[in-house]
Amino acid sequence: MPKRFDLLVFDWDGTLMDSAAVIAGSIQAACRDLALPEPSDAAARHVIGLGLNEAISALLPEFDTADYPQFIARYRHHFLGQDHEIPLFDGVYEAVSGLRDAGFLLSVATGKGRNGLDRALEHTGLANFFHGSRCADECHSKPHPAMLLELMDEFGTTPDKTLMIGDTSHDLQMAMNAGVPSLAAAYGAHPKEGLLAFAPLACADDFAELNQWLVAHA
Repeated sequence: MPKRFDLLVFDWDGTLMDSAAVIAGSIQAACRDLALPEPSDAAARHVIGLGLNEAISALLPEFDTADYPQFIARYRHHFLGQDHEIPLFDGVYEAVSGLRDAGFLLSVATGKGRNGLDRALEHTGLANFFHGSRCADECHSKPHPAMLLELMDEFGTTPDKTLMIGDTSHDLQMAMNAGVPSLAAAYGAHPKEGLLAFAPLACADDFAELNQWLVAHA
């Protein structure tokens, strides 16, 4: 069957990698280290997908921007102590490999920095399957559409032939801002009801269901 989409753009954390709990916990630990108000689990999960500066601003609006590097250092201390142990969701490696073999262009759009994404791609063995990527330290943070606009320009695709796949409202809002359809992963950082508000083509309750949708409809 002819493909509906040419370019599939995946978020990373909470969509392909089961990292939302570690990220939220690292944010909370950094707050404790610096004697800052500790956000709830829901609040910490809500900023997943944003760049670190944007996440700090959203969680701690009174925190001096001059002290952001100190917070980021503490966050990275906690996260990097665990990131080599964070698994992909079951079936991700096989699914991504299969989508590549099926002829899709595959990319990542993530709130991670470039070093963090490259490390994760190498550690998981997925580096050779993706044709491109955009990270929060080299582009506007989600939900700004720049990541998708740049990827579409790089690969010569149009919004109707591009699909954004993510687990947060930031991913789906970015897709909406870029005029790109979206597929929601309701097993990640944000609750399902919030994702449905952005009218994704479908909302998967686990990665297996998400992959089944892609195989059947993408």
